[in-house]
Amino acid sequence: MTVLGLIHTAAALVAAGSVAETLWTGLADRGDALAFGLLVTVGELTRWSDDRARQAAPLGAAGSLSYALLGAVAGRPSQHDAAQVVTVVLVAALLGAVPHIWSGRAPTADHLARRVLTVGFAALCFQPLYNKGVFTAWDGPAYALLLLTLLALTSLSGTALAAALAHCRTGRPFGPLLREEVRGLLGIGSAVVATGAVMALAVAVAGLWALPVFCLPLLLVQLSVRRYAAVRATYRQTIASLARATEIAGCTPAGHARRVAALSVAVGRDLRLTGPELTVLEYAALMHDIGQLSLVDPVPAGATAALPAAEQRRIALLGGAVVRQTGVDPAVADVVERQADPYPEQPLAARIVRAVNAYEEKSRDAGPRGARRALEELRLGTAGDYAPEVVESLARVLAQPRTARERVPVRRPGWSDPAPGWVTHG
Repeated sequence: MTVLGLIHTAAALVAAGSVAETLWTGLADRGDALAFGLLVTVGELTRWSDDRARQAAPLGAAGSLSYALLGAVAGRPSQHDAAQVVTVVLVAALLGAVPHIWSGRAPTADHLARRVLTVGFAALCFQPLYNKGVFTAWDGPAYALLLLTLLALTSLSGTALAAALAHCRTGRPFGPLLREEVRGLLGIGSAVVATGAVMALAVAVAGLWALPVFCLPLLLVQLSVRRYAAVRATYRQTIASLARATEIAGCTPAGHARRVAALSVAVGRDLRLTGPELTVLEYAALMHDIGQLSLVDPVPAGATAALPAAEQRRIALLGGAVVRQTGVDPAVADVVERQADPYPEQPLAARIVRAVNAYEEKSRDAGPRGARRALEELRLGTAGDYAPEVVESLARVLAQPRTARERVPVRRPGWSDPAPGWVTHG
């Protein structure tokens, strides 16, 4: 059985066992269960999916975690157990998913599996010990620190689980995926952890009325993040439109910029570039030929790799000037300008764009064996034109299944992503 199958099977067993036990023993503290179930349902209703089809429901996650670590309500000890926590969260998540299913945006099994396993982990670490009175003597800062510690452990386990699921789905190395998840955890993930702890503590003192009060800030943050994600999507669409200008003008073949961008990001991932560096690389690859719009005499088929070095350098400088005038981040313009420099003087992103562009130009109309001959020509050019480590990385990427390397190279919107206008490089 694959890792993905093991994760889904484990989640299914936890969910089935929890539901069966809850049905057998009955629902304790029904008012509390209804209140937290409603909160999780609202969180799932406001869930959105990013460009990688990843599910984002911070309000639902915070509500689930706070219920898992709930020990008392208005001074009254709670009576629910870990199985009831998983059952309530599962039912609420499924109810909140109904509108998404109706509109064709069904929740992924990965999203539900991760939610069940992370909530089950938190509840299993807290509820049995609390119900046995282990934490009775814990009060004040010590109890708050206990909740924060359990939430941090739960978040870290959820991060590892998300990276494992993404690794199974995409085939990307686990290490870089885990680093991306950890960076995301430092963004809105920290707000989810803090809100979950505060809600559990507030309900223990003030009762269920504390839920709407303390979940409102996170809801506002969630709306802000969604708006930010929309801005990033619009920003990328604008760059893609600029990249298509060379195709519309007949300077480059249709789809050339998109193919170079997709293959460049695949090479960048193989070379362990970070998320922000991949963003710069993708944008630069999309606009690497934009300097051809300034030429009086167009280059045949837009094939700049065969031009003299001085002419390649002139087109690259023209392209960088155009990119700077569009308001795109200077780091992107720098890569576009330096793609024709000698490779020892280039940043890694410029080395990748140059090698991938040359490969695409040499292989696109060369027949069945064109890809192999193009790669051989790039290897012969490693003495002065192309970086050897980039060419070998390109060879590794091309050896992968075609569907694995042609996935859309986008990242998850989050606070750790660079905002439009200040994309960082290196």
